[in-house]
Amino acid sequence: MSFSCGTTVPHLRFQSGVDSGPTCFYFEKDHTSETGSSLDSAVGGSRNVLHRVASCSYTVARVNAAVLLVLPSPPVSMNRAQLKRSGIFRMALAGSDATDPGGPSGETFVFRAVRIGAVVTAYWFVSITMVFLNNYLLDNRDLDAPLLITFYQCLVTVALCWLMQLLSRLCPGLIDFPAVRFDLKTSREVLPLSVVFICMITFNNLCLKHVGVAFYTVGRSLSTVFNVLLSYVILKQTTSLQAVGCCGIILGGFWLGVDQEGLTGTLSWTGVFYGVLASACVSLNAIFTKKVMPAVDGNIWKLSYYNNVNACVLFLPLIVISGDLSRLAAFGRIGHLGFWGVMTLGGVFGFAIGYVAGLQIKFTSPLTHNVSGTAKACAQTVIAVVYNSSSKSALWWTSNMMVLVGSSAYTWVKSLEMKKAPHRDTPPDSAKESLLEAEEDGGGV
Repeated sequence: MSFSCGTTVPHLRFQSGVDSGPTCFYFEKDHTSETGSSLDSAVGGSRNVLHRVASCSYTVARVNAAVLLVLPSPPVSMNRAQLKRSGIFRMALAGSDATDPGGPSGETFVFRAVRIGAVVTAYWFVSITMVFLNNYLLDNRDLDAPLLITFYQCLVTVALCWLMQLLSRLCPGLIDFPAVRFDLKTSREVLPLSVVFICMITFNNLCLKHVGVAFYTVGRSLSTVFNVLLSYVILKQTTSLQAVGCCGIILGGFWLGVDQEGLTGTLSWTGVFYGVLASACVSLNAIFTKKVMPAVDGNIWKLSYYNNVNACVLFLPLIVISGDLSRLAAFGRIGHLGFWGVMTLGGVFGFAIGYVAGLQIKFTSPLTHNVSGTAKACAQTVIAVVYNSSSKSALWWTSNMMVLVGSSAYTWVKSLEMKKAPHRDTPPDSAKESLLEAEEDGGGV
């Protein structure tokens, strides 16, 4: 027995039409009519049952090239909100009930909560450890070579990209990483972005070197403000008053923080200058990234690979001119494995931050990722103050809270604006942008 579009099946009535791709039927069974077992005799052996949950739940069945989804009608007192066709089609493909509280994989709430907690914890651990580790390397009085340290971390990232590519071939079910092959044409297309990229990670590290971890959040807090300014100047994109108001809060927190840090006598104007430059470069990096993404097929890992390959080449003359190479040659521990182990570990954490940030976005959302990053920055500041046994005024803490609250509010406002914006053919990939921001932070700290 075979069926075509609109065919009436015994005890079933046609409910909704055709979805894209293969013809998709949705039938609604009367609540008082026959059960799924009677349906078996109605459609006979031509139906291939794919999935069933109890006799009165639902059955996904294939009728020739069509997919037949059978759902029982709820009692009149129940909510009769209809499923969208796309949701029904996803249910048919997934072979699971969308109303199942365990999710598409039968996962329990406890399992999902534990998984999210583990991912967020991993993100916090990697990010905070990376900041303190790089601060340790950059604050080394025996080796003042920030450009050399940044170059080595880029080199480690390139090596890890090759390693991840190899592991993805050996264990395709466990590791998913794109194939990275160096192409000179692609490298040239990414080169303008790479110039901005090395400026961004260099100024980030120089800011961290001069201001320390405690003031780093405030010292490099103007990225959001530069996003608004440069988007208007370069892209001619306007910003809502609410978003501008959030930027005003960030600016107020920045100036208050600079003032309070100056009163304690620990302010480094050089560090503040590098922080402002780093913030501007982070914004420029985001703008240039959107232009070169097509050159790497929109893949953030390919972009990271080419950026770091180009950075390794561009850093070579810089570390010679700056004298970092000669300082390394005169360094007393150049042959110690412990020193190179810490250097390599810094590069590994710089690479890992992009991975754990991607996991956090995958299992939560871009907005939750940004909120988590803000909370992480707050915890990072508290840890730094406690670790250094510093004493900070109430206004100093207020400046930090203003920066963090302003940044969170800006993220929230922009997410609301994106939801209210009319549909576009090519909507922005907020998840990819959030991952990019995480990698920008990771590359610099």
